[in-house]
Amino acid sequence: MSSGATAATRAEYCVVACAEAWRDAGEVLASPMGTIPMIGARLAKLTFSPDLLLTDGEALLIGDVPAVGAEAEVVEGWLPYRQHLALVATGRRHVMMGAGQLDRYGNQNISCIGDWARPKRQLLGVRGAPINTLNNPTSYWVPRHSPRVFVERVDMVSGVGYDRAAAAGPSASRYHRIPEVISDLGVFDFETPDRTMRLRSLHPGVTVEQVAEATGFALTVPDEVPYTREPTAEELRLIREVVDPQGLREREVPA
Repeated sequence: MSSGATAATRAEYCVVACAEAWRDAGEVLASPMGTIPMIGARLAKLTFSPDLLLTDGEALLIGDVPAVGAEAEVVEGWLPYRQHLALVATGRRHVMMGAGQLDRYGNQNISCIGDWARPKRQLLGVRGAPINTLNNPTSYWVPRHSPRVFVERVDMVSGVGYDRAAAAGPSASRYHRIPEVISDLGVFDFETPDRTMRLRSLHPGVTVEQVAEATGFALTVPDEVPYTREPTAEELRLIREVVDPQGLREREVPA
């Protein structure tokens, strides 16, 4: 970062971490869910993943990279719902979903909190999570890392984790992949022998102890945990001036 640039905020480290999920992805559809993942996908398109496909959030494939909330000026194609589902089923998509709950194996819950027969809270519902997790890479974004989200056991399985995919057999595990989980505290993956969650990097200013305290299960923690990489000066310019000039990222992850 140039000496004259303002230091990156926690939100901007999160943006870069999300963008890295699509590094060198090729010509696949990025489906970011959430403000910071959306900024991250657009940053990836503008930098190291120029072939990434983006949508306007409805049914158009866009050729330019507008600021969040602005209309695209270049339309490259039409992506109606049936074609979108075909992309999902053939693996040509990398979605970054949210999660009401996540467990150590990457099982995700966006349906309800509490017992299924009488839940305490109703969430979104299962939606497309099962087919996402079994047919195309599915990462997760959690803007507030806490033991309420990172739980020992999810109350309802929406997105399929590594243990359940393995138990279901090759038809479920063949294309199943959870590349990353990104939160406001760090980056996580499942690159362990038993496919349980591992701490891969800490955002600057965060400690291993803070992450452990905010997680409801025992994480795999390497002997040395690196920090999430710093945004370059050009990446900060693109984030602040091109993709998110309104500073929406700072509302999702306050300084």
